[in-house]
Amino acid sequence: MSILNVVGRAALASIFVQGGLSAVQQPQQRAKLVAQAGLPAPELLTQINGGVMVLSGSLMTLGIMPRTSALALLAALVPTTVVGHPFWQFEEGAQRQGQMLHFAKNLALMGGLLLVVADTGERR
Repeated sequence: MSILNVVGRAALASIFVQGGLSAVQQPQQRAKLVAQAGLPAPELLTQINGGVMVLSGSLMTLGIMPRTSALALLAALVPTTVVGHPFWQFEEGAQRQGQMLHFAKNLALMGGLLLVVADTGERR
């Protein structure tokens, strides 16, 4: 395992650990979006999603089952992206642009996670 893989995984995981802690400790704002999406128990779902992010991000950082952890983060990030950044629901303007930016950021994170999933540790 190269030092670049270790540092890259830790850097990628940091946003999930930080965001997940926030969702667990203060779910109210995010839960409003979950409720608007029509999902049941919005605060509980928000905290579960945050917990998955904290646990999986921590495991990925430590190099414990990094590919499985990245898959779990992908599974948590997809609904987070769709529910949390529905840019298509806004008219043209700053709010739509902001949501589009966050949606695209999450797509980029998904790409990074897919690279971790694809990393079998083989030398090339």
